[in-house]
Amino acid sequence: MITGIAGFIGSNLALRLQAAGWDVSGVDAFTDYYAVPLKRDTVGRLKAGGIEVLEADLGGGIWEEDLVGAAASAMPPYLENVDAVVHLAAQPGISAKTPWEDYNRNNVVATHRLLEAARVAGVKRFVNVSSSSVYGLRAMDSEVGEPKPASWYGETKLAAELEVMGAHRLNGFPACSLRLFSVYGERERPDKLFPRLIRAIAKDEEFPLFEGSWEHQRSFTYVGDICEAISCVLGNWEKVEGEIFNVGTDQCFTTGEAIETVQEIMGKKARIEVLPPRPGDQAATHANIEKVRNTLGWEPRTSLREGLERMVKWYRAEVEGKLDWR
Repeated sequence: MITGIAGFIGSNLALRLQAAGWDVSGVDAFTDYYAVPLKRDTVGRLKAGGIEVLEADLGGGIWEEDLVGAAASAMPPYLENVDAVVHLAAQPGISAKTPWEDYNRNNVVATHRLLEAARVAGVKRFVNVSSSSVYGLRAMDSEVGEPKPASWYGETKLAAELEVMGAHRLNGFPACSLRLFSVYGERERPDKLFPRLIRAIAKDEEFPLFEGSWEHQRSFTYVGDICEAISCVLGNWEKVEGEIFNVGTDQCFTTGEAIETVQEIMGKKARIEVLPPRPGDQAATHANIEKVRNTLGWEPRTSLREGLERMVKWYRAEVEGKLDWR
């Protein structure tokens, strides 16, 4: 069962795991952080392939009552006969327009309620998906480095991870946590760098870029590689239970280099509109993946150019002139 299955990584992962032989289901709250019709379109494609999707708000709604008590008498429908959970649902981004209450509700409270229900349900594998944002403005450390989040997103993702890993240490709950680095690819959130850039170039619109971002360093990691890593984690549980792993590419590029690559692929320059700096934006992410490499033998295999070529091809085939990707 995948939480946040209508989203970017969730939908890609659902198709990858189904192809690997898993019976896949998922839940999503269809929040309006970005266009709900895009999520509905994605879910329509998943359902057409036989993947069950339930609309459920993990942070409240039908589970506004105490989830432990509710789960003890009536199991949440999305956890019936579930062996493994991949928890991707979250309040994303570092926008100053998003109140702290949303980050707390959708990252901390939702994780707590899901975790408690999963414990009662007897889930055997719980993969918490965290973020490099827990490291702070410069995400370059190994997993034993001190987290120093610099945004409410990073703070609440760290809090959720601490609760999940605490459940393992204190109660033996079978869990691990993955800290993902700068994931991009098909069906990516419209507010992210590459979707905004591709759309702006295709429509000859101005591309908004925060001041200083051109020099920011990123471990841009293709979503297909991330899905392979999660599949590998699920298939090697005895090696990963109770552990935290950085998952990303150890190849680092500046945002400017990435923008130039997209311009080359699309054969057109972007018209850049420089915006004031964004508070909490990471200056550098550079994934240290020695642990996951040594433990699982996993390696990111998709180059930045190859991944961006796939993304542009997908946009032209699936989005351009068909969906309002905003």
